[in-house]
Amino acid sequence: MKNDRRLWLKALVSLPLATALPASANALETIHQRGRLRVAVYNDFPPYSLAGGKGIDADIARAIAAKLGVTAEIVGYNADEDMNDDLRNMVWKGHYLGAQPSDVMMHVPVDEYLAKANDKVRIFGPYHRESIALARLPERVPKAPTGSAAVALEVFTREKIGVETASLADSFLLSVLNGRLRENVVHFKTVSEATKAMNDGKVAAVMAQRAELEAALQGDTRAVIETPQLPELKVDGWPLGMAVKAEEMELANALAAALGELKKDGTIAAIFKRYGISHQPA
Repeated sequence: MKNDRRLWLKALVSLPLATALPASANALETIHQRGRLRVAVYNDFPPYSLAGGKGIDADIARAIAAKLGVTAEIVGYNADEDMNDDLRNMVWKGHYLGAQPSDVMMHVPVDEYLAKANDKVRIFGPYHRESIALARLPERVPKAPTGSAAVALEVFTREKIGVETASLADSFLLSVLNGRLRENVVHFKTVSEATKAMNDGKVAAVMAQRAELEAALQGDTRAVIETPQLPELKVDGWPLGMAVKAEEMELANALAAALGELKKDGTIAAIFKRYGISHQPA
């Protein structure tokens, strides 16, 4: 996605919570009074958020809202230049063109580097561990990518590999092995466009987030999806969680408690299964 690009290419570990600030008095009360939890999701980001308020993130938000005794108002936002901008637009300030922030944002990397860089938000509540994966056509890329990149990725000095532009996979493949793979890295606007190109024979493999690959290749019997085991890939996975304004500790605690119940009763895993996605607990 748009969003793994921002990153954390410099951050290597995850952290559960941002530093606590004094609690806001009325956020949770206001939500109960209006009867709605306003939830920020990304526009057009399958399988996490789809048109019509559908998708994994939207369904999790509805389940959390139900635990709070309110309904979920799903609000789609376009991804901005980086994650810091997204947190500003969706959580603590709003967009300069007039879009108001929401009560909570879904699909936020629970990451120490990100939390420290954004002291106006509280990051918490991991509900899934996303990871980088490789979809390959076995007849063109016979082996799973394991071991040193010099060996595991040598095939891509001859075969082309697709990535979403400005993604973590893009940054990795352009820089690994001192740029030796650059000429064979093919850029696409979306992961689904990249997987279509693979099925059309234009590329031999696609590197992207696992959930996006699984969504794009549902029903496909040719491609194999695997997790690369490469020491050079320093950030190969990260927990996804939520964010609220830094001062909204009461709201964060209520959302975290609701999420905890949904994890325990199997609702979170069932939502991922509904969309055909492998759930990895965070």
